[in-house]
Amino acid sequence: MIIDVNSENFSEILEKSYDNVVVVDFWAPWCGPCRALKPILEKLSGEFGFILAKVNTDENPDIAQEFGVHGIPDVRIIKDGKVVDKFVGALPESQVRKIISKYVKSPADKVIEEANMLILAGNREGAYDLYKRAISEYPDNKKLILEAAKFFIKLNKLEDAEDLLNKIKEYDKEYFTQAQALKEFIELKKECENTNLQTELDKMFAQASCYAVEENYEEALKLFLEIVKKDRNYKNDGARKAMVSIFTLLGESHPLTKEYRKKLAMWLY
Repeated sequence: MIIDVNSENFSEILEKSYDNVVVVDFWAPWCGPCRALKPILEKLSGEFGFILAKVNTDENPDIAQEFGVHGIPDVRIIKDGKVVDKFVGALPESQVRKIISKYVKSPADKVIEEANMLILAGNREGAYDLYKRAISEYPDNKKLILEAAKFFIKLNKLEDAEDLLNKIKEYDKEYFTQAQALKEFIELKKECENTNLQTELDKMFAQASCYAVEENYEEALKLFLEIVKKDRNYKNDGARKAMVSIFTLLGESHPLTKEYRKKLAMWLY
């Protein structure tokens, strides 16, 4: 819901913050950064379902003064009648999304939560059906695509997972690296199920791949590192690439990423 706010209806809009999050956008027609931020806020309002209250500061200087607005665009997030967060300037969509998601969940986030509950209850088929319906309803939600792909890989529905990951293009910078890492995991899943193991390295790589797919990342990294030490060129540098994919999925701040990235670097360089 997007509402143009003025002095007459502003109190009424604030009252709505007790039932729904209200995001107040202080802007002006002459402001270039405001025009850049406008479609981002409108898109996220449709996705998350929060109320977007737009305040033209030229026409409503009293409201801007009341909130201590000194530069625009200035965005305030209001919940239960209080400002709980704010930012100034035209931030990228990923940052705006991160801020807003602290206070309101998107329908896609709710789907992910519900799917996780079904998985915990042992209803994997129900979770699969839920993800399939949700992807049809929110085909552009990259976070939903990644979570669904992770789950489909665990179910061994690898074609479904690949189809989803192919929807994430290189210009989707926030998600592309993770999508590529999950594509690597699909290959690890295949390696885990490989029965044509002729050498000791074949067996080690298959075992490490199984550890990775089972999310036993420490054992996977330990074994992949041993393969790197024994033969860097094995499977076209496959063990190192597998380690990098695990680092991507865990995140740079994860203790295992820090530990094994250092170990890998020490051995390589």
